[in-house]
Amino acid sequence: MTDTSTPSDAPSASLRQGTPRQGAPWQDTLRQDAELIAAAVGVAGRGLVDRETVAEVVALCAVAGEHLLVVGPPGTAKSQAVRRVADRLGGRYFEYLLGRFTEPNELFGPVDLRGLREGRVEFATAGMLPEAEIAFLDEVFLGSTAVLNTLLGLLNERVFRRGGTVLASPLRVCVGAANHLPEDPALAAFADRFLARVFVEPVADARLEELLEAGRRPADAIPAGGGDPLGALDRLTAAARDCDLDGVTPLLATALRRLRAAGVPVGDRRAVRSQRLVAAAAVLDGRGVATARDLWVLPLIAPTADTQALARDTLADLIEKAANESLAHAAEELSRSTAARAERLARTGAALLAEHRHLPEGRDSRLRLEAALREIDAGFAPADLPAALAGIRAELVAAVAPS
Repeated sequence: MTDTSTPSDAPSASLRQGTPRQGAPWQDTLRQDAELIAAAVGVAGRGLVDRETVAEVVALCAVAGEHLLVVGPPGTAKSQAVRRVADRLGGRYFEYLLGRFTEPNELFGPVDLRGLREGRVEFATAGMLPEAEIAFLDEVFLGSTAVLNTLLGLLNERVFRRGGTVLASPLRVCVGAANHLPEDPALAAFADRFLARVFVEPVADARLEELLEAGRRPADAIPAGGGDPLGALDRLTAAARDCDLDGVTPLLATALRRLRAAGVPVGDRRAVRSQRLVAAAAVLDGRGVATARDLWVLPLIAPTADTQALARDTLADLIEKAANESLAHAAEELSRSTAARAERLARTGAALLAEHRHLPEGRDSRLRLEAALREIDAGFAPADLPAALAGIRAELVAAVAPS
């Protein structure tokens, strides 16, 4: 495969200059859009045990305009998580399982026979990957050289070129999945196009009951989302391009230097593009200005599970106050900060309370509320409870109190 740098490797002019739009109405719209995406991702995650981070990082990458690689053993709900998020966000979706003998036409479309009769080699791309807005490619590293070379250009430039067909692709995010990272150095250029990485393992033993219960729940029990998530996604993507990164740039540079010094491989392209994840995290938190609160995304650019853990430890003091209202699970997992844990517990508790109001009284509902209370009490001393989480705790106590 060939690898050529393109202008898309550089941040947009607005990212470089830091020129956010101002005004209360715009800020209100930004926060409403972030809440709408959070709600859509939350709905997508219903019934997916311990896969909330995957769902949230798909949304983060869609806003950032970057691609995501999910690595984990077979049967760990990688495809299900992506499929559900795509369904809630809307837009054209394409999914395919690659193999050694996958033909390019299976992804990019067959030769247009009408054009061929007229002497033109063009491709019919309707319903295929070049016209998708969200794509999921399972076993992505098993594709042939012909498939991966064509895909490389599409991922990098958002332009499909094959024969006489040149098509601007609307692709927002491509999620690749694999059981393990490739060992073949020839795949390195292709793998590098996936800026963010999420590594998943089978659900922990402590959550097996929850997994079994979710597995019994019919798919139609998952409530539908509301609003226009795709429109919100468009506005957030535009806001991310305009996000003011000036104030956080020195801290970001410090973080990247630390990662390199610790042995985490961060090339120039990944360093530059990490800004897009920071900007996307900021706007999904309802802000047009990035701060240290958004640096929790940096471990995502580490290429392996081990280097991701190393990145989290190396940056511990820089991301100790990181959090995100819309992407609470991902921010907590990647930063391990108490602020992120408080955000996640508050969001989880509020969702449980809302669901509890519409359920008949019963042991299962009460047990879930009590479990949320125990997690809050285990994570925070009463004097350390943030105000928002203290309010949620009080509501949970009232909900489980004998009537």
